[in-house]
Amino acid sequence: MKSAPEAVSRLFRTVGVVGAGQMGSGIAEVAALANLEVVMVDKTDQALASGLQTIRESLERFVEKKALSNEQAQEAIRRIRVTTHLKEMADRDFVIEAIGEDEELKRTIFNKLDRITPKHAILATNTSALSITRIAGATKRPEKVLGVHFLNPPAIVKLVEITKGMGTDYDTYHATKELVESMGKVTCTSADRPGFIINRILMPMINEAFFVLMEGVSSAEEIDLGLQLGTNLPLGPLSLADFLGLDVCLSTLQSIHKGTGDSKYRPCPLLVQHVDAGKLGRKTGCGVYTYFTSGEKE
Repeated sequence: MKSAPEAVSRLFRTVGVVGAGQMGSGIAEVAALANLEVVMVDKTDQALASGLQTIRESLERFVEKKALSNEQAQEAIRRIRVTTHLKEMADRDFVIEAIGEDEELKRTIFNKLDRITPKHAILATNTSALSITRIAGATKRPEKVLGVHFLNPPAIVKLVEITKGMGTDYDTYHATKELVESMGKVTCTSADRPGFIINRILMPMINEAFFVLMEGVSSAEEIDLGLQLGTNLPLGPLSLADFLGLDVCLSTLQSIHKGTGDSKYRPCPLLVQHVDAGKLGRKTGCGVYTYFTSGEKE
């Protein structure tokens, strides 16, 4: 994994990331490795400290694998500044929001960013399913708003899904595409439809795996084995759901179901039950499978 050239883009030098969770910290890491100056904001110092620790651990793994030098890793960390104040986005050229899938909260944040950031700044959301057009509607610059969906984990997954809202203009799309590709990513482009490309296909597969499990067709292990070896997937759908977070899978399915009105996206009751019970996957130590503290399945 190599750092991008010094001249990342003729348009961008500074990036803001809203949210220091798994996705936000990962996006900040990718941007810093691309020689961009990053400000990462979250509500609490604890969340920011956790996000920075996640970044350090990720960079250490790259150093151990000889994908980065120790100097490159240290330089990346130095490019990331953290704050609890959204107003610190006032000098950013590009801001990406990476909080949970809560449309009203996203709209509130975008409304604030619209008033804080420079007029030339592009505002992006990392949503995996919500309407870009509705989020952009909270701003007075819908032409400069679009979806930039990094996949989990952002530092590893090569693909980024770009989604244009109804108002997104040509220059915003192409400048963003250039920026993302300068980070070493490959992009695909989606229209603003529920679930976009990836989750519109991926989440129904995960959902159907839960239906197959609920109906007693087979065990979780056999379902994952069948899909993993039978369709050459790196991970079975139930193991993948545990990795992504069952709550994330559920909220994404609910968004697609609501957006399309199509019953084929109705979340499986077993998935809902797991989330209601707090069994969210790897992050809670229990989901479809139970995990040791090391993250390995019991």
